[in-house]
Amino acid sequence: QVQLVESGGGLVQAGDSLRLSCAASGRTFSNYAMGWFRQAPGKEREFVAVINWNGGRTDLSDSVKGRFTISRANAKNTVYLQMNSLKPEDTAIYYCARSTTSYRTKSLDMFDYWGQGTQVTVSS
Repeated sequence: QVQLVESGGGLVQAGDSLRLSCAASGRTFSNYAMGWFRQAPGKEREFVAVINWNGGRTDLSDSVKGRFTISRANAKNTVYLQMNSLKPEDTAIYYCARSTTSYRTKSLDMFDYWGQGTQVTVSS
């Protein structure tokens, strides 16, 4: 069983930065791509960022490109989401998830393990 635990969320002002972390249990972390998704109130969960198994390739949604960065430390079983220049529209619960494959994918259906989420609130 894989467990994912997010941390690092909080209440910040527009223009501030936050770094989210997601710690994973299990010995096969480095075999899989990892992703970040978010869900705002009244909206569907949406893709934010994904990183392949070794960190060599990433993909970001257009809404966060240039502001967010995804990275991973396989030795620590951890994936990160660095969020800069935060905007009020970034307010959401952020989830990390483990892909069923080693390569990048944006599809929620391709992720089988999910964390409980961490709240990010950006005030204007």
